[in-house]
Amino acid sequence: MQHSSSSHSPVPRGQGNLPVLSAPPLVRLDAYVAEDGSTVVNGHLLQMGGKRPPNEAILDAVAMFARTLGAPVAATVIDRTVMQVARVRVYPDGSSRTIADEDDLPPGHERTAAEEAAFPPLARVERVIQHAQREELHAAFVLASALREHLTLRRGAEDELSLEARAIEAYLAYLRGDYTLSITLALTVARIRCRVDLNRAAPDVARATAAWQRLEDEAQIATRGQELLRMWEQLSAGGLLLEPSHQAMARAVQSRLAQGGRSVQAPSGAPALPPGQAQGAGRTPAAGPGALAPEDQPLRPARRGMRRFTRWPGRSAGTAS
Repeated sequence: MQHSSSSHSPVPRGQGNLPVLSAPPLVRLDAYVAEDGSTVVNGHLLQMGGKRPPNEAILDAVAMFARTLGAPVAATVIDRTVMQVARVRVYPDGSSRTIADEDDLPPGHERTAAEEAAFPPLARVERVIQHAQREELHAAFVLASALREHLTLRRGAEDELSLEARAIEAYLAYLRGDYTLSITLALTVARIRCRVDLNRAAPDVARATAAWQRLEDEAQIATRGQELLRMWEQLSAGGLLLEPSHQAMARAVQSRLAQGGRSVQAPSGAPALPPGQAQGAGRTPAAGPGALAPEDQPLRPARRGMRRFTRWPGRSAGTAS
């Protein structure tokens, strides 16, 4: 269908009526779609009614911000159902378009600061904790996953806040009984910590060990256990295996592996320890924006003209490319 020349275009126009792709919106939000379709916008889990597609729910939610502000709003969407990032611009009339990554602010501190201004990461951690305290573990876990995904995209996997979010996600997976996911997440934190900050690694290795002690799959017990044992040995060689509880965990790993992976009673129940308060707020990203951990499935980069996130004024999502 052809649009008349008088129709509003979702692309901002500058002098000469040329698109201004890099015009910065006043507010930047983020959104996340989990593999199961759970959808988060700016740290809030949306209540999805019926079979409403996540992309439409995201556009509607962001459009409400734009209408309230009377100005364009940006949203960075991580969609794990299609393994892609979308950078969306939504306008007060409900229209929207997508841009390529290179059309946005350059990656780095300026973009990160702009994207985190509306809802700072530590405030989001508090929201996750509140859901967990109310035993709303699904909501807490999805919000933690969304936070970790966006922090990793902006700051890199080795940034202190990214590590803290991943540790929280691992702990919530443990509470939900998903020990395979918990050990995967916790081992990533422990692996990075052992490499970049060994002095602080012991509590993270302990959390990974707590999840490993709940595993039942023999192959994972052996593979993960050998890696944990090497970490405990590295800590011991550095004179950092100081806590009696950590010494007991190291012995438990060694003993279980020696017994062929059979379960060994963890000392004092060995709960998955909740992570401490993040220490890295405001730090410059350590590993560079977008640097992933090896376990993270890569996302296809944002591009222009993504049909799912394009709306013309007065039309529903997906009707224009």
